[in-house]
Amino acid sequence: MKIMASDRRLRRQSSGEHARSSTIFPVLLALVVSTTPGDAQTTNPGTGSTGSTTPGPRRFGGRMENLPVTLDLNGGWIEAHTPHFDLRLSRQAQVLTSLRPRDGTFDFLPADQLEFRSRAGFHHLGDIILRVRRSGETNWIEWSSAGASRDIRPLDPPEGAVASADLGPSLPPDFPLSVRRTWQIEDGHLVLRFELQNRTGQPVEIGGLAFPVVFNNLIHNFLTRRARSLEESHESCVFFDPYIGLDAGYLQVTRLNGRGPALLVVPWNHTPFEAWQPLREPAPIMQTFEGTFAWTVHSRAWAEQEWRPAQPWNPPTSAVLAPGQTRSYGLRLVPAEEIRKLEAALQEAGRPVAVGVPGYILPMDLDARLFIRHRHKVRALAADPPGALVLEPLQPPSPEWQGWRIRGHRWGRARLDVTYEDGLRQSIHYYVIKPMPEVVSDLGRFLFTRQWFEDPDDPFGRSPSIMTYDREADRIVTQDSRVWIAGLSDEGGAGSWIAAACKLWAQPDPDQVRKFERFVNEVLWGRLQYSEGELQYGVRKSLFYHTTNPIPGFTYDPSLNWGTWTSWPEREARSVGRAYNYPHVVIAYWTLYRLARTHTGLVTSHPWEWFLNQAWHTAMFLTSRRPDGRWRVGYVEWGLMEGTVFVELLKDLKREGRSDQARALEERMRERTEHWIHRKYPFGSEMAWDSTGQEEVYAWCKYFGHEEQARVTLEAILGYMPTLPHWGYNGCARRYWDFLYAGKIRRIERQLHHYGSGLNAIPVLHAYREHPEDLYLLRVGYGGTLGPLSNIDREGFASAAFHSYPDTLRWDPYSGDYGPNFFGHVLNIGTYVVQHPDWGWIAFGGEATPNGATVHVQPRDSMRRRVFLAPDALWLTLDSGRFEKLEYLPDQGRVRVALAPADPFTPAALLRIETTEPSRPRRFRPTESFPRDREAYRIPLDTDVRWIELRANLR
Repeated sequence: MKIMASDRRLRRQSSGEHARSSTIFPVLLALVVSTTPGDAQTTNPGTGSTGSTTPGPRRFGGRMENLPVTLDLNGGWIEAHTPHFDLRLSRQAQVLTSLRPRDGTFDFLPADQLEFRSRAGFHHLGDIILRVRRSGETNWIEWSSAGASRDIRPLDPPEGAVASADLGPSLPPDFPLSVRRTWQIEDGHLVLRFELQNRTGQPVEIGGLAFPVVFNNLIHNFLTRRARSLEESHESCVFFDPYIGLDAGYLQVTRLNGRGPALLVVPWNHTPFEAWQPLREPAPIMQTFEGTFAWTVHSRAWAEQEWRPAQPWNPPTSAVLAPGQTRSYGLRLVPAEEIRKLEAALQEAGRPVAVGVPGYILPMDLDARLFIRHRHKVRALAADPPGALVLEPLQPPSPEWQGWRIRGHRWGRARLDVTYEDGLRQSIHYYVIKPMPEVVSDLGRFLFTRQWFEDPDDPFGRSPSIMTYDREADRIVTQDSRVWIAGLSDEGGAGSWIAAACKLWAQPDPDQVRKFERFVNEVLWGRLQYSEGELQYGVRKSLFYHTTNPIPGFTYDPSLNWGTWTSWPEREARSVGRAYNYPHVVIAYWTLYRLARTHTGLVTSHPWEWFLNQAWHTAMFLTSRRPDGRWRVGYVEWGLMEGTVFVELLKDLKREGRSDQARALEERMRERTEHWIHRKYPFGSEMAWDSTGQEEVYAWCKYFGHEEQARVTLEAILGYMPTLPHWGYNGCARRYWDFLYAGKIRRIERQLHHYGSGLNAIPVLHAYREHPEDLYLLRVGYGGTLGPLSNIDREGFASAAFHSYPDTLRWDPYSGDYGPNFFGHVLNIGTYVVQHPDWGWIAFGGEATPNGATVHVQPRDSMRRRVFLAPDALWLTLDSGRFEKLEYLPDQGRVRVALAPADPFTPAALLRIETTEPSRPRRFRPTESFPRDREAYRIPLDTDVRWIELRANLR
């Protein structure tokens, strides 16, 4: 959701709401904390006070100025240099305060916020968090260097070290471990090393060990108490993404602008990346500050207590130190020239590189691929749960890689444990789903049955419709104090009917089409969208609203808080001023236009022209101005989520020969684009940072030929959308505040496969088709495109997103704002065929099997209407009909295409042929003569598979 002008109070309220309703993680600020297994409380033995450990990190409850300053900024600095970095440590505390690329001004750390972060409770790179217990004890003792006095005993640095210190002066006298920290330069890389020694006469168990990894993700400037500007954020700030992969795990740190340099944090010695946890700090987390996090090496103590309800990514471990025993842990900081070279930097640092094709979300009917490169061979592979994954060795063309064919056999999360000959352990995280078409079919069935709302007496006029669903309660959400969720508008309320429209576009079903037509004709047009008067074609903010006046037959749930700004009164709900609602409505009309135009007898309530006109009028109202010259609808000057649908609408207007309508819409969109191209970062928002407008901004910049602005937008997307060997993070565009607006569990938290994944994949895959040599784009974009299918459970319910905090690690119970995510999926999904120099022929979304000169392509994606043959940059798409299979003969410039048989509504296929990279010399055309229909080839279908052939450079 986007915050409108009238909703800005949320920026101030969200952190407070979060503090009341979120779950709490361990109190990592305490000097010494003792906890009892099974207890839901932590106790500070110094004060005897007790605090509730409801989930999630909370803000500090007191005044900031009352916290003691523990980091002395006047005590001097220790400065050092590596071949790649200039670094600075606090002399007093020996924590890292600055890390700049050599001779640069950009800083990976929040050095400009040190004055604010110098107080007790703030973490820095170089801090450590421990939970330990002596043999025979049940209580864990917790200590964090961030909450202590930061007193240290400087030691003479060993050879190659920058600084070394004993942290004993900060430890309680009876703490069973001694802690020594050393900063050293090893093979040109900065290494943070800790030595933990048992200083008692009995064994000590380390049940919790975590290293805060603090980088400058502070989009909020806490010194000025204002968010940074868009330009400042993109020049100064970073995001970081965890690969929670044990010994092979790493943290990648990338700039918001997506340009180099980038940074990797990798294990030193045996320091597995076992878990990833947010930290409690005095500063509130908010839309402009996601919070600080810790690389967790041993997690047993947290998993037994605060995280007990969750299924962890990796088995929780602890380590036992015998009396006098010392164990060393550490992290190494490895530079990368730019984002696309992160894996090359891993290889150079001697770390394993794993690449999954098509990613880590595995449809059960798809033979996927896994390729691993490491200096040591793989010794063993094991799936957890057993049998969830079945692997078969492959022989890649390159001896530097090992390969496996992999297939999912058990629905849900699965972990592949890899053991190398050197003893290194790696976990690769998969999510197994049904075959893609089945997933989409399940979604449609659930939407049009369980989420179908029909109540002629509904006082808010929402019947009949597809409404938000609560999977936990297994019922439709007819009330929520965030009124839009039950009001069929905003992403949180429109999400389900957006998904329904997109499902019909992907898989038309006659009965479901009839229901959707009823929703459009009876609810959308005339209720959600004004059908007459001066507001005709304007879209309401919500049909549901709150009033203190009695409503016959309806009672507001007294357990909900109806006293906040989110409970809009009727006047606010009737407003047409939220631009983000308009693409939703255009999607509904455009889908029915497409179905009516390309399928015979499928849509019956109106001719196709009516739906096309409705879509056009909606877009024109959105972009209209008042007599005083101001925009009629708020925030239309920014990129809108799902805004790519306007480009598709414009293309269809041109294909239909509707020149006047096309010209008018094009001019309106050109005017919006002109607003963007004069900005350094054209995808601005009313927020300091966002990841939703980039999709539409990229589309129009490409359309109008503004290549530089499109490139800047694409680079920024890559800055927050990684590819990692983990289904939840691979292709996951960063989103972290929309659970407040559309989730049942309301908190700020990294959302895995929220709608940013599907939407941002649209420009990434478009860029790949223009640059098919750039496999990185395909891996990121396809990961984002597959992401929305993981949200759909075995019965077809689609969740808004997955909760990434380690106390939860499950899908949110609300369907919420899922719809835009699925829009990205259906606009993008296809089968992409690539010839890789090291891996041979591979396919994303299907299978590519070479046999002599022929590559046999079997599409297995959800729609089977798009195929991209990368060697020729050949993009084959069907407006109607489906690809059964293809035979690709690249050396001969031939493609044989098998089209699925006709069905009662699809007598012909409409095939479009495009070469997406202009420099490619070959152009393909059918060998037979077919009539053209709106620039597509109209191919009659048979009762059996219909074969046609395409050849290059036919005249």
